Amino acid sequence: MWKCIRLAGLFMMLGASHVAAQEGAASTGSGQAYPNKPIRWVIPFAPGGGTDVVARPIAHKLTERIGQHILYDNRGGGGGVIAGEIVAKANPDGYTLLVAAVAVMTVTGSLQKLPFDPLKDFAPITKFASVPNILAVRAALPVSRIQEVAPYAKANPGKLRWALSGTGSAGTLSMELFRLTTGIDIIPIPYKGAGPALIAVLGNEADLMFANPGVFIPHLAAGRLRAIGTASLQRISILPELPTLHESGFPGFDSQSWYGLAAPARTPAAIITLLHKETVAVLNQPDIIARLAQDGASPVGNTPQAFAQEIRSETAKWAKVIKDANIKM
Repeated sequence: MWKCIRLAGLFMMLGASHVAAQEGAASTGSGQAYPNKPIRWVIPFAPGGGTDVVARPIAHKLTERIGQHILYDNRGGGGGVIAGEIVAKANPDGYTLLVAAVAVMTVTGSLQKLPFDPLKDFAPITKFASVPNILAVRAALPVSRIQEVAPYAKANPGKLRWALSGTGSAGTLSMELFRLTTGIDIIPIPYKGAGPALIAVLGNEADLMFANPGVFIPHLAAGRLRAIGTASLQRISILPELPTLHESGFPGFDSQSWYGLAAPARTPAAIITLLHKETVAVLNQPDIIARLAQDGASPVGNTPQAFAQEIRSETAKWAKVIKDANIKM
C-alpha cells in the first residue's frame, strides 16, 4: 500500500514538473510548445554598432529565460532593407525575428521602394530602448566644441569627411539634419553600419560621425575620439559634462536612435504575447537597466500596440523631414 502511495506521489511530482517547464510556453498552432528550438534574430546592420550594443545583452538574458539560444544574424546593407526582407518573408512561426531600428522601420521607405511594407509586414513586439545620438570626431581634428564644426568646414571646403553609418539610420539622419541646419559642405562616406563607420574614424579615413554613446564610450575614455555634442534636449547621465546641441546654439535639435523586436506579420498572437512578456521581464532586470545606462540608453518595454502606433507616427514624421530636406539615397 505504502509503495502505491509513494508511486502516486512520484507521478504527481513529475506532472507538476512538466507543468512548470511549460509555463510561459506558447502554442505554435501545431500542438507544439514554443519555443522548442533556437530563435534567429536578424540584425539590420554590421556587427559592432549601436544595435549590437543594446540588443546583445538582452538576447543573452532572454536566452536564459526561455531556455533556447538566440542566434545573431547580422545582415547589414541597404539601410536595413536586406534584414527587413529576410524577416518579412520568413515563416511566421516565431523563430525568425527582426531587431527593429529607426532606418528599416520608419525611414528607408521614404527614400526608396521596398520589397516589403514596414507597417503591414511586421508584428511589433516591443521597443527595447531609446538612446540619443552624440557627435564624435577623430582625436586629431582641430575641433573641440560643436560650435566650431561649421566654421572649420567653411574654412576647409570639401575636406570634412563624414562616416555615414547606413542610409536612413538615426545617426545618418542626425548628420543630415545638422548639415542642413548649418549649411556646411561635407563629404559623406557610406558604410554598412556604425561599426565599420567607427573604424573609419579611428583610422583617420573619416573625420566625424553621429552614433549612440555605446559605440564611442571605450574610445572616448582612451582618447582616440572626442565627443562634442549630444543630439537630445537634456544631457545624458553617462556623459554629464557633454553639452547638448539644443543648449549650444541649435534649439530643439533632437535625434534619437531606438531598437526593438518585431516578428513577421501573421505570427500567432500567443507567440507575440509570450515574447513581449519575457522581453519586458528582461528589460526590468536591474543589471540590464544598469547595462543600458552605461551606453546612455533608457529601457522602454512598451506594448505591441503602443510600439506599432509609435512606428506609424515616426514614419509620418521622418517622411516629412526627408521631403522637406530633399534627402536622397
